[in-house]
Amino acid sequence: MNSLRLALLVACVATGIAGLRSVAGPSLAWTNNLLTWADPRLPGGKLDIYYLEAFCLPGGHERRWDQTRLPHTTRMTRRAPDGSGLSFETKVGKCVVVDHGVRVTKDGLVMDFTLSNQGTEPWQVQWFQPACVRVDAFTGASQSNYTQRAFVFTSRGLTWLSETRRREDALYRGGQVYLPPWVDPADANPRPISLDRVTNGVIGCVSGDNRWLLALASDRTFELFEGVYVCLHSDPWIGGLQPGEVRRVRQRLYLLPNDPKALLRRYRRDFTPKQALPARW
Repeated sequence: MNSLRLALLVACVATGIAGLRSVAGPSLAWTNNLLTWADPRLPGGKLDIYYLEAFCLPGGHERRWDQTRLPHTTRMTRRAPDGSGLSFETKVGKCVVVDHGVRVTKDGLVMDFTLSNQGTEPWQVQWFQPACVRVDAFTGASQSNYTQRAFVFTSRGLTWLSETRRREDALYRGGQVYLPPWVDPADANPRPISLDRVTNGVIGCVSGDNRWLLALASDRTFELFEGVYVCLHSDPWIGGLQPGEVRRVRQRLYLLPNDPKALLRRYRRDFTPKQALPARW
């Protein structure tokens, strides 16, 4: 084999290996507030997340949604060369700045948020919706039946959303809000609030082939939410920001084998009871 043919062969092999690595490795992309997580373990190879969705005032359950959401804009500030991490800056209203990032781990995603009030007046940012996780492809289900494959934890243990004590009376119909015991329902999302209170900050679902669990959790849980776009939320509490105050929040999106006990062990390791409870309640 002459040197030219050998060089071409080596180049082709190297290109092929690089191509396989780019296809096989998990990565992140973000365009127009849509975060896409590509991972060969995911059904269809990817998961879409609306990121970030909303920052909210207190007292919103009986108020129109556009009167509860605060205006915000987000820009991406950095992308890791291999796509394993993204960094962002979000401005909320006139004086709140949120520096945040998403990174891939071996068992999901980690989202870290640092919120700071850079103004001279208190700012009543009560809670926020960082990630609207679209689970139709993962569960193989639609809006009409994905609640049979999604769950929270109540006093009865793992409880399928279809088996919770559901309500329909609310300012907006559709979806279901699941509150921890420490949250005042008057501050909640203006969707129906389940009669079941949750016992931790985990909301998740099972893949269509029953092999995987996808679950979302935060270290300051305000509400868990079954949305109206075949989506799941674990929405963190903020509790307002005084001038100069800084608050940090972490969120995790787990992709684990279908073992709810192992999921709970991970949650308890990552979010201790002290972290899981809002400090001001």
